Amino acid sequence: MKLVVGLGNPGDRFNFTRHNFGFLTLDFYLKRNDSHWDTKPFLGAIRCKIGDTTFIKPQDFYNLSGQSVASYVRYYKIPASDILVICDNFDLEFGKIRFRSSGSTGGNNGLKSIDKELSTSDYPRLRLGTENTAIREKVGATDFVLGKFTPEEKARLPEILEEACDRIDEFIAN
Repeated sequence: MKLVVGLGNPGDRFNFTRHNFGFLTLDFYLKRNDSHWDTKPFLGAIRCKIGDTTFIKPQDFYNLSGQSVASYVRYYKIPASDILVICDNFDLEFGKIRFRSSGSTGGNNGLKSIDKELSTSDYPRLRLGTENTAIREKVGATDFVLGKFTPEEKARLPEILEEACDRIDEFIAN
């Protein structure tokens, strides 16, 4: 069994914010695969199962995502190499996608929480670039990640999400 985790914050007010890029990617993936989220959270996350892969959106907020991820890992006995975490990265050029089979948190609080709860950083991650230095310098890091995509960024989302979904398919196939 594989576990694909999208990081984000629950609640409508966070829709289309940079920090919810992981949630947005999984919503797009499920729509692309004609699937739907279960309406009742399980182990602290909303989930969907497609074949031998479970997709989750933790409902315990971005910086505490490790709690529900660890619950799934323990419950289903999933090895770290079979977990893919999808998150935003404000130091990576907007639209760029970076896959790593393991690595550092790069300062990402969601990844820090997962590392802490799993006691490892040896799990794959898919980072989605949101870098926009001009806006981030103007509003600060917190307001930047909790801010909505600009109209120009929003126009590019479909192509970025398609590529991210292709990467998810590659992870599942390998």
